[in-house]
Amino acid sequence: MNVMTLAERLPSVVIVGRPNVGKSTLFNAITGHRRAIVGDEPGITRDRIYGEGAYRGKRFELIDTGGIIPNDDELIPSEILKQARVALESAAQIIYVIDGRTEITGIDRDLAKMLRKLGKPVTLAVNKIDSQARELLVHEFHSVGFEHIFPVSAEHRLGFDDLLEHVTADFPVNAPSDAEPEKKLKIKVAIIGRPNVGKSTLLNTLAGKERAIVSPVAGTTRDAVDETVEFEGVEFVFVDTAGIRRKGKTTEMTEKLSVIMARRNIRMAHVVLLIMDSIEGVLGHDATVAGYAHEEGRAVILCANKWDARPDKNKKEFIQMVRDELKFLEYAPIAFISAKTGHGVKQLLPLIKTCYENASKRVTTGELNRFVEKLQFEPPLRVYYATQSSIRPPTFVLFTERNKTMHFSGERFVINRLRDAFGFEGTPVVVKAKQKSGKPARA
Repeated sequence: MNVMTLAERLPSVVIVGRPNVGKSTLFNAITGHRRAIVGDEPGITRDRIYGEGAYRGKRFELIDTGGIIPNDDELIPSEILKQARVALESAAQIIYVIDGRTEITGIDRDLAKMLRKLGKPVTLAVNKIDSQARELLVHEFHSVGFEHIFPVSAEHRLGFDDLLEHVTADFPVNAPSDAEPEKKLKIKVAIIGRPNVGKSTLLNTLAGKERAIVSPVAGTTRDAVDETVEFEGVEFVFVDTAGIRRKGKTTEMTEKLSVIMARRNIRMAHVVLLIMDSIEGVLGHDATVAGYAHEEGRAVILCANKWDARPDKNKKEFIQMVRDELKFLEYAPIAFISAKTGHGVKQLLPLIKTCYENASKRVTTGELNRFVEKLQFEPPLRVYYATQSSIRPPTFVLFTERNKTMHFSGERFVINRLRDAFGFEGTPVVVKAKQKSGKPARA
């Protein structure tokens, strides 16, 4: 696939630091979006979180890394360090964040030593400096070994001008072009699924690089991690929404926030990829996760992941099982893929575009009138005319005779006929009945 990522277009600024020094708060403040989970629990951000910042006409890519603990042999900290190194290698500038309210730790010094070896420009941001008394203590942080030090308060947005003026000093000004460039189609895609079904692996494969932490630990991804992929003139913005668990089982603050962020990303998405483990088959929790997307009216593609490792590769039987277990997603196409090997992944981009176009499709009034004329209800129900009130999902209003109602089975009948006539693969279709007077017909 011929893809281009955000990192290839803008200079990259990477935020690093040990856990719980305020990196995510700084990231959110600079980008103006709540993209990384913020809380009091150390080490909440595990993956690299990408966003875009701007200062005085200078745009740049901003990356929030997980809390780094050098020389830690535990799986997750070592993966975080590995992920951070990937980002640091392409960084134009590094913002090293230290907690200004605590003493300099051994981890702070070890991390500073590691950063100096990179030979990259490093700016030390001493965070949580929200008073003049604390600002007087900043000079003590020169012992970390960096020339450029800036006191900031990410929470209160203090000291940002000096910090960003220094960091972006050599960045080009993105002057607006005289000719307005043709606006590219941008499709937002949420990757959802229960923990450990391969969501992050799929994101890595789509992006063509190791992008999100992948490990055998279920629920490794906790933040929403995104990547922009360009394919045939279309920008696909993929969001790995972290493993979703049932609300009743999300006892930790982190997991509760992950569910909230995941559902928020589903609401913001145009198309949803529901990743299922084809070896385990369709589980009850798959239906729960799929329900979030269906309730929001999003276009959905069902991805049977790990298909290469499934002993019985009978697609017909698997499709029947999926349709039996996920009856409410009968409109969703099924893609058989292996995120690990890349098998079947290339088909996803054109399929996503097709589902997006179907969800955005508008049917003309003339076409709808001809469609209504052919409808034959049993028992008889007169429909005067129909209109399409909205898209994503396509929503139709049928105006019926007074004192006549449309049963649920009648709505299903109309939806099926609409699909037969106009397609709508991959997207839910909504039908509402109203009396000709304008009052809703009783269901």
